[in-house]
Amino acid sequence: MKTKNDDCTCERGGSFPVWGEGFSRRQFLRVTGTGIVASYFADVLSPSLLHGATGVAPQLRNSAKNCILIFLAGAPSHIDTWDLKEGAWTPASFTPASYGEIRWPQGLMPKTAEQLNKLTIVRSGLSWAAVHSLAQSWAQIARNPGGATGGIAPHIGAVVALEAQKSRQLTDVLPGFVALNSGNIPGAGYFPAQYAPFGVTPNANGLAALTHPDGAARLTGRWNLLQQIDPERHDGALGKNATDMGGFYDQAKVLIDSPDVNKLFSFTPAEHLKYGSTSFGDSLLIAKNLVGSRRGTRFVQVSMGGWDHHSNIYGTQGSSLITNMKTFDPAFGALLADLAATPGTDAGKTLLDETMVVVLGEFGRTVGPLNTAGGRDHYLRMSVVFAGGGVRGGRVIGKTDAEGKNAAEFGWSANRDVRPEDVTSTIYSALGIDYTTVRRDDPLNRGFEYVPFSKDGTYGPVNELF
Repeated sequence: MKTKNDDCTCERGGSFPVWGEGFSRRQFLRVTGTGIVASYFADVLSPSLLHGATGVAPQLRNSAKNCILIFLAGAPSHIDTWDLKEGAWTPASFTPASYGEIRWPQGLMPKTAEQLNKLTIVRSGLSWAAVHSLAQSWAQIARNPGGATGGIAPHIGAVVALEAQKSRQLTDVLPGFVALNSGNIPGAGYFPAQYAPFGVTPNANGLAALTHPDGAARLTGRWNLLQQIDPERHDGALGKNATDMGGFYDQAKVLIDSPDVNKLFSFTPAEHLKYGSTSFGDSLLIAKNLVGSRRGTRFVQVSMGGWDHHSNIYGTQGSSLITNMKTFDPAFGALLADLAATPGTDAGKTLLDETMVVVLGEFGRTVGPLNTAGGRDHYLRMSVVFAGGGVRGGRVIGKTDAEGKNAAEFGWSANRDVRPEDVTSTIYSALGIDYTTVRRDDPLNRGFEYVPFSKDGTYGPVNELF
């Protein structure tokens, strides 16, 4: 007699909730009849997707429900921000001040200074590459993009979205992974496209085209006709591209049928002002709304570019560290304050307690005096900032030398530099995801590791954060 797990290709057994007691084929048809589209339960049709993984099950922190990743593309100078090193080059406008063990550019980041008790700064970070595109992808897929699995690797947010599929509820109508102001970032890799980043450009009125010009009844009729004449969109007969396109259709239909979610993507003039009156600020506001809504989004990436300051780094006009911080600082400060003021799901917890916030660029910038163009060039040493999700704030992990060039103290049990793979392992561990997982469903038949070499102990979470 065939059991419910006969199609499973992993050693974990059936953790997907539809295998629960009483979930029969008849109930599946009843649930789908309520309007939930096929992609919501796509993994029932392909059980190997969620069951195609093995791992050694390390001890996980499981301290967060969500993650907001703020990616500062272009790489801000670590020695002018998170690891301040003062010298003749330091502008007087920085007005450095001491907050316990943290020396801080008060004039550059005043709103963030108000939230320092929530932050832990990892100063022993080190990138693998000083090339923008390579290092940016590396940080977002937790591996060398030019390596064997680099071409099929999903964004870490896609991994979070897939893993979160196990616990989705009928009310979870939002995509698991949303990207705001993020442009062309890594996608779902070899995973189904439903786990790709749902890209949104902030708008005060929310998402466009959530209503059909001919009315809901007309749209429903057309939708039902599409299901009748094009069933191959979901059965895999036409290949992954067609199935992915079907997933996009289904995701759009879910949002159209849930008009109440539009308020999560909308904002008032007062909210726009509070977050700094910028598109980046609007993105952080929406990120807060999405994770706070508990409607299915578990990972949000917000990107801000323009940090590649080879010249004019301290300028007061154009693109510079100073002008960029006028955008970043009020928005980041408002995000942390609002997350901390919003009740969480669990009693006594705030939304910040349940949401890990991570800030990083792809690398740091050269140390000491400025170059001949008044800027700083590419440099592997970098800092990574964590808050919320179980992180104990108001601290520094690791220490660099007087210049900010080399690590003087690594500050964690591995006693080495903190690499992008370690940052990813930390995020996964906080979210209760086994970072040592090795999937057996990849198209290369190599075995796809969530974090390469983590199963061997080469990389792992920075547990000193918690």
